[in-house]
Amino acid sequence: MATNRRRPAYEDDDREYRRRPSNGGRPASGGKKRSSAKAKAKKKKKKIILFVIEIFVLLLMLGVLYLTLKTEKMQKVTINEEDIVINEQVAESTVMKGYRNIALFGVDSREGALGKGTRTDTIIIASINEDTHEVKLSSIYRDTYLNLGNDSYNKANSAYAKGGPEQAINMLNMNLDMNITDYVTCGFAGLVDTIDELGGVEIDVDSAEIGHLNNYGLCIAEDLNTKYAPVKDTGFQNLTGLQATAYCRIRYTKGDDFKRAERQREVLMAVAEKAKKANVSTLNTIANKVFPQVATSLDLSEILSLMGNVADYSIVDNTGFPFETNRTTGNIGKKGSCVVPLSLADNVELLHKFFFNDQNYTASKDVKAYSAEIESETSQYVGKSKSAE
Repeated sequence: MATNRRRPAYEDDDREYRRRPSNGGRPASGGKKRSSAKAKAKKKKKKIILFVIEIFVLLLMLGVLYLTLKTEKMQKVTINEEDIVINEQVAESTVMKGYRNIALFGVDSREGALGKGTRTDTIIIASINEDTHEVKLSSIYRDTYLNLGNDSYNKANSAYAKGGPEQAINMLNMNLDMNITDYVTCGFAGLVDTIDELGGVEIDVDSAEIGHLNNYGLCIAEDLNTKYAPVKDTGFQNLTGLQATAYCRIRYTKGDDFKRAERQREVLMAVAEKAKKANVSTLNTIANKVFPQVATSLDLSEILSLMGNVADYSIVDNTGFPFETNRTTGNIGKKGSCVVPLSLADNVELLHKFFFNDQNYTASKDVKAYSAEIESETSQYVGKSKSAE
């Protein structure tokens, strides 16, 4: 059964975008299509989903003195350790010893609300090997059908809205056999400024992406009341903050929302590389703009403990959960379009192999129970799933 334990130390507001004409990235010539797109954007402003890219990078890459001066601007949230659930098998395991696992949440908040009541449009687990300083990332697809941490089942992104970061952490721990006790949440603004202050990021844009990228870029620019310079060419190139943020939003190409999560991780890694080379003045500017929009359970001493050999940290691999070989999609009644793991237990075993190189991991009895319940609730909509043994 799941136990409480103290720690040892696709559906978003893209509806508006769907009505936008695709122009292949070329500025409109003043015709009705451009005017109509602008009118619709003004009528119902499109959400700009902020990812936690810059926050993760800053927490790992900033210097000790810098962090000492700046972290007081963040919202420090104390998590009640008794409320954090860790499955019994995980609590007793030594396999994850030496790893620091942190939940990264991106929420859509214009008013600075970073807690209960807002959905997490981005969910990423960062697993840090404290011996080698290697970092692995896994996106948890926001529409994944999971136990929300209270034995009700729905899309993963609703756990944060229902119970704040504590419930979202429990959702991750219970379904994935993780031992997460800390988190970082970032609100609405910051990514554009962060990337611009770093001088842009290098991204390879293909022909299927460029038109969508520019349409999203136009939406974001209108929301921010600024100008947008369209991407004109395909290929490996330096993207501005607006362009890179728009790139993260693309979902209407092959791969849909799964590919979008991959793009988010791609930009994260690009930002990390640029942040390693940034000077103190640049980091200071970023922090002044971003830190007030951050909530975290980490205190200064814990942040500094991650900084021991800052230059040695590197993101070595990334993936998405559920895995491509073990998932399907479908409309699950009133709960709408969901990503359904074909055997949650099998997916969890693959995740532990990815994060911790545990080739012989067996999912806990708790996960197997959740896996069976997911199959029971979804099989009539998506067909027979692979039963957990």
